[in-house]
Amino acid sequence: MIAITTGVLSGLWGWAAVSLGLLSWAGFLACTAYFACPQGGIRGLLLSTLCCGSGVFWAMVIIQGSAFAPHIEIAGYLLTGVVAFLMCIQAKQRWLGFIPGTFIGACATFAANGNWQLVSASLLMGLIFGFAMKNSGLWLAARFDRHSNKD
Repeated sequence: MIAITTGVLSGLWGWAAVSLGLLSWAGFLACTAYFACPQGGIRGLLLSTLCCGSGVFWAMVIIQGSAFAPHIEIAGYLLTGVVAFLMCIQAKQRWLGFIPGTFIGACATFAANGNWQLVSASLLMGLIFGFAMKNSGLWLAARFDRHSNKD
């Protein structure tokens, strides 16, 4: 059932992203983040949202920080290493513990050339669609199972 709802809602997401001027690929990354999150339901949606959002923040730290010394190439690499370390260390905080979500948010921001507003909106909508895909499929499966057990 999750395959059915994911297929239908993926098509709807593709249309919605284009209609709203969002990045469909970033939304699909966010759907992936929700599906990969070790928590489900609303808690998983919140965890995924916070971690993807923190990744957007960290990517902007790297982008903006690297701009301070554009002629010193190694500075950007060193900053990337420090920030990647911080992205992992933040996982000690319960609501920032989903490291892949943090890296998904950062990678999406880099891929969008630092357009954090567009990436954030696309990730948020993608997370909502991912939540809808998985949970509507689970709901349908439970209903289908309940009906088949009555026979």
